[in-house]
Amino acid sequence: MPATQRSVTAELMGQLNAVRLSQAIHVAATLRIADLVADGPRSSDDLAQATATHAPSLYRLLRALSAEGIFQELADRRFTLTPKAELLRSDVPGSLHGWAEFMGRPSVWQGWGNLLYSVKTGKSGVEYAVGMNVWAFRSQYPEEGGYFDRAMTSLTSSLSPAVVAAYDWGQFGAIADIAGGHGAQLADILKRYTNTRGILFDQPHVVAGAASVLENAGVSERCEVVAGSFFEHVPKAEAYILKHILHDWSDEDSVRILQTIRRSAPEAAHLLVIEQLIEEPNAGALAKSMDLQMLVGPGGVERTREEFEALFRAGGWRLADAHPAMTHKIFEGIVSAS
Repeated sequence: MPATQRSVTAELMGQLNAVRLSQAIHVAATLRIADLVADGPRSSDDLAQATATHAPSLYRLLRALSAEGIFQELADRRFTLTPKAELLRSDVPGSLHGWAEFMGRPSVWQGWGNLLYSVKTGKSGVEYAVGMNVWAFRSQYPEEGGYFDRAMTSLTSSLSPAVVAAYDWGQFGAIADIAGGHGAQLADILKRYTNTRGILFDQPHVVAGAASVLENAGVSERCEVVAGSFFEHVPKAEAYILKHILHDWSDEDSVRILQTIRRSAPEAAHLLVIEQLIEEPNAGALAKSMDLQMLVGPGGVERTREEFEALFRAGGWRLADAHPAMTHKIFEGIVSAS
């Protein structure tokens, strides 16, 4: 076999087998292995006792992850952190622990197992597996909702510094984070801009978990927490944040969300939509992979700039600018004159 073909074969095999690595990382995150070795190397037998797992099997998991650079195996079956494993700790800035836990949950796993169904029908693979849409599922099973909320906080932790740095949030007296979860993104903005007030808006069962995030950030006195549905009403503010929201929804539902915000927005209000951007062909793998996540999960879609412009127009806004923020864009909309 020619060297070029061997290289292509090896690369494709790695991509085919990525499903194994993803689940292995999920199991290590669920067992909080990175937290357990944060203070120094520990043996697999010691870690098995701490996690109530089968020692030989845990060793097999950790040696496989070490071969991928997730952990490092030392002598005598001891394991320590690597830079990647540091990001699996639950207590560090930029932690991806919550996302690693979420991505291996049975409902998410089953959704990807139904990707063929989704491609054939355009419908959610998760909904096909569990018999209801993801929002009803997480509401009916609060534990699953908790995994999702922690996953969103995890993604915010890694992206937030870029979002805060990419835009002048201090120009607004009051910013409403619509469907802002537990408030991690809004808290980071308020910590940086101390003369700005915040309004955290989400469903009642979601904002119920926001108090500790806002208090730990020292911004609770400047942040009002409001419960509700963005399909019905939102609070009045000078600026509105929608981060990782529109990609969860179809064009029709996204327009409804934007119209709801428009009805409450003052004429000088700004809309800040934080999403990934679908790029030209053969580029932007991260966004296009997340697009498949939206297909099999909530049934949403990642979009091109032209598609965002169309959504904004239909929702009563004009897309005025796009500010780069790491792997994302902050799409800035102003109230449409038409």
